[in-house]
Amino acid sequence: MSIIITGSIVLYQNDRDMVRAAIDSFLRTNLNVKLFLIDNSPSNTLEEIIEDARVCYIHNPSNPGFGAGHNIALKLAIQKGSTYHLILNPDVYYAESVLEELTDYMEKNTDIGNIMPKVLYPNNEIQRLCKLLPTPYDWIGRRFNPFKKMVEKRNDLFELRFTGYDRIMDVPYLSGCFMYLRISALNEIGLFDEGIFMYGEETDLCRRLIDAGYRTVFYPRVHIYHHFEKGSHKSWRLTKIGMQSAIYYFNKWGWFFDRKRRLINKDILRKINSQK
Repeated sequence: MSIIITGSIVLYQNDRDMVRAAIDSFLRTNLNVKLFLIDNSPSNTLEEIIEDARVCYIHNPSNPGFGAGHNIALKLAIQKGSTYHLILNPDVYYAESVLEELTDYMEKNTDIGNIMPKVLYPNNEIQRLCKLLPTPYDWIGRRFNPFKKMVEKRNDLFELRFTGYDRIMDVPYLSGCFMYLRISALNEIGLFDEGIFMYGEETDLCRRLIDAGYRTVFYPRVHIYHHFEKGSHKSWRLTKIGMQSAIYYFNKWGWFFDRKRRLINKDILRKINSQK
């Protein structure tokens, strides 16, 4: 049975050159791929950049959100009989062979539901996008804490900085900028929770994968580049959306008394420390 790989990029008035680089990265492979562009922009002007029959453009100006946009593509991927699906940000680009190596690793490790490579800024500095499952402090309090030393101490643990990001490891919360997902796992747990408009939907999905017995893995042997604007830190509107998403997430999973979160994080740290 041949491997079918689909991918999706959700757009909203993005820079054309960045989007084109993301598209080219995904298509630059000999694998059997199909890419869905879900454009939540008010107009369909980004359709003009498509130059490949493997790309399907869908204009969706109702803008239901990040996860809901990707769900449109995921439902089509399932209908197509896809094996793996890549959730890709429009500000990500990468070299050839990244998808090939990740696919090979997923084929050899069938308990993995989601895998993410090392993520770098365009200047080659590393992005700390491996995290423990968040507490309310991590998502809300940490940002407003004026004591930098306290924040840095928490970051070292929460963002797993002490690991050096130089080894394959199970991580319970991986960034949504690049999620390489096993479709059979999604058939079991469901797609993105559309109650989250943007920010936190990847955390929720990772947690549901773990609850179902799948691994969520950081794989640093290949890398991608991510411009990473941190929009929620620059716009009050996006900050508000982020806060709403956090409230939804903690209402769903638990605020301060979340025993399962403590157990998952404890188990992850135990596994990481045993690798030293």
